[in-house]
Amino acid sequence: MLQKLRNLELPPPRVLAFILAVFAAFWLLEGYLFLRQGFQFPPENLSGLDLLFWAALIFWSVRVEIRLPLNASMSHLFLFALALVILAPPWLAPLWVFLFQYSGNTWYKQLFNRSQDALATLAAAWVWQFFQSNPLYLGSLNLSAGVGIGLAAVVFFAINTGLVTLIIHLASGTPLRKIWKKNYGWLATSYFLLSPIALLLARAYETPLMANWGGWTVLLFLIPLYYSRYYWDEKVRLEQAFDATLEVLMHALEAKEPETRMHSERVADIAADLARAYYGDEARAMEIYRAARLHDIGKIGIPEALLLKPDKLTPREYRIVQSHTTLGAQLLKPAEKVAFGPLVYNVILHHHERWDGRGYPKELAGHEIPEEARIVGLADAYEAMTAGRPYRKAKSSEEALREIQDLSGIQFDPKLVKLFTELWHTNPLWRDREAYLQAKEGSVSRFTLPQLYLESDSPSPSEPGQRTSEESS
Repeated sequence: MLQKLRNLELPPPRVLAFILAVFAAFWLLEGYLFLRQGFQFPPENLSGLDLLFWAALIFWSVRVEIRLPLNASMSHLFLFALALVILAPPWLAPLWVFLFQYSGNTWYKQLFNRSQDALATLAAAWVWQFFQSNPLYLGSLNLSAGVGIGLAAVVFFAINTGLVTLIIHLASGTPLRKIWKKNYGWLATSYFLLSPIALLLARAYETPLMANWGGWTVLLFLIPLYYSRYYWDEKVRLEQAFDATLEVLMHALEAKEPETRMHSERVADIAADLARAYYGDEARAMEIYRAARLHDIGKIGIPEALLLKPDKLTPREYRIVQSHTTLGAQLLKPAEKVAFGPLVYNVILHHHERWDGRGYPKELAGHEIPEEARIVGLADAYEAMTAGRPYRKAKSSEEALREIQDLSGIQFDPKLVKLFTELWHTNPLWRDREAYLQAKEGSVSRFTLPQLYLESDSPSPSEPGQRTSEESS
């Protein structure tokens, strides 16, 4: 037994403490309900068959859950939990939710899932009971059932998603807003539209439509409910496929220009930190991170002969390479309405504009340049300086910082330069390129293509001739 305890898998201490707190909170409140409502088993209006039937529904609902992007899941459990809240004493539904769900997760994940679902159900039961004890009328119309189930669903959703979001944050450090938005923001509408079905399930169970047992009617409801889960499933799969496609595109670009490996990822990390300091908004920083990952996507449309040309680019060839900004915006145009907002296109199109108006493609100046493009442009320049190019050695972090500062008000927004300097002095991971690469992927490139151009004396295809940082890739 002692050996088993020693080998027991444990989460980080703060995660374990949170799980135990949720578990204790549920049982304390459940015990309070036992004392207040009285414990009678089985309840007067439910038989043993009824209890087994609802236990089976709860078990089934969790088994057909949908996996969400950030280590979470969603199921129709809430509908059966809310229906049982209507049918049974307030202590029963939370207890059933705790006892009759199962998954193959580790013990502490199972304990948390059971406890937080049961706690959300218990809170929903209190809301329902409040409106049954305090009827709400509009004239002669009794609104208690509709308002009660609606607010019970809101409370269930808020507690359920809130607790899951918080524990993912504690376990991974992922920002709360990002977790909620990625996992649940898009689910809220369909969730609340489905919640009245819980009232229909309960009423259908109380008034059998066939064979003198309400369970048959509830089982008929399972058919459309089961297929409604495909909306959630397809939404998650589509987003995962979309993100994977973007990664493939970026890997393809890095394979095309092997000397700039991890360029977009490092630019994105710098830009996200800079945006976080500039806006104080984590969600905005994550939007800019995603846009920065795509800032050079248009280079996929540039002929490889130019990207890897060993000699100096002609003015005409340089204009072709510069066109990667407009090509990138055109490449992602088909996804404009379903995947990208204006921020992404602003970054792709304008990250080579300059504060003094000498950039491209529109020669915008100062505040005409979108803020997000100014942020990514600065991050891009620093990454290019410290990465080096075949025609010149990489600058040290200190040299690159001084050049950024020297170009304040010329190439870069002075306010952003000041923020960047403050961030740089906190010694973030991205400050030193070699340390960044080793931390992200080790010293070996993800690609096995031969590095044919690393020793070339030719200029970078995006920087013809002797150039300054404004023409960074």
